[in-house]
Formats: sequence, C-alpha cells, structure tokens
Amino acid sequence: MEKEDVSYRQKVARQYKPDVEKLVRYLPWLEEKAGAAGGLSENYEGSGIKGHSITFPVYDGTLMNFVREVQSTGLVDRNYPYIYSRRGIRTVRDELTAISHADIREMDVLKGILSKYILGGMTKGRMWTEAVSNGVFLNVVRKMKENLEFWDRPVKQ
Repeated sequence: MEKEDVSYRQKVARQYKPDVEKLVRYLPWLEEKAGAAGGLSENYEGSGIKGHSITFPVYDGTLMNFVREVQSTGLVDRNYPYIYSRRGIRTVRDELTAISHADIREMDVLKGILSKYILGGMTKGRMWTEAVSNGVFLNVVRKMKENLEFWDRPVKQ
C-alpha cells in the first residue's frame, strides 16, 4: 500500500469522525430495535380526529432524535440515487451487502444509503421505521464506526 493511500484514508477518517461520533451513541438503541416490527410509531387518533380528519403518525422520540442528528451532520447526500445506480443497489439485501463490503474509501456508499432513508422519510415516514427494523441504520452506523476505528483512534460512544 502506498503512503499516499494511507494518508488519504486517514484524511477521510478525520473528515467523518465528528459526524459519526454524534451517531454512535444511538447504537445500543438501534441494536435493541433492529428486527422489531412495531413500536416505533403509532397513529395519533386523539380528540376524535379519526372521524373528522386524516390520522398521522407519531414517532418514537429516540428515532426522531436520531433523524435530527443525522440531518445536522454532513452525512446527508441529496445525490444518493447516483450511488444506487452506480452500484446496482435495488433491494434491502443489496443495501446490506453494500454496507458490509464498504471500507473507508467507500464512505460515500454508506452516506448514500443513510441519505435514502433519512431524506425519503421526510415524505414517507415509514422509511425511518423500516430502516430501524431491517437494520439499515444500525449497520450503516456500525460500519462507519468500524471503518473509522481501523484508520483512526477509537470513536467515543
């Protein structure tokens, strides 16, 4: 491995570390909720709204904090469809495979997958709960942390 390649990877690690540190504190919660079918949202039906209006989802507070935290970082990429088309990612299985194979040079792939669910959830809220239950959020954050710890000092949790 060339010295320039090592310095590039260390530079990428330093670039992403502050943002990833904000997200790793959600790992225990994401681990607990992965695979859970429900409990992350419920429809608000108070004050007789069901008979007069459309019900709307109310999300788990930790989930909303996680979404806001991601949105406050540089990890949201509006060009995520490019990552999907370039990599041929079409299904959740493809996403999980791409996540597991991503190294420090492919942090853009991890950002793209995270972005799909964070941005998509703004109009289709079920995407946030799906990303928690199918393990996409958990695996993305875990892989980012793993990549950074390999090329830099351990990430604070």
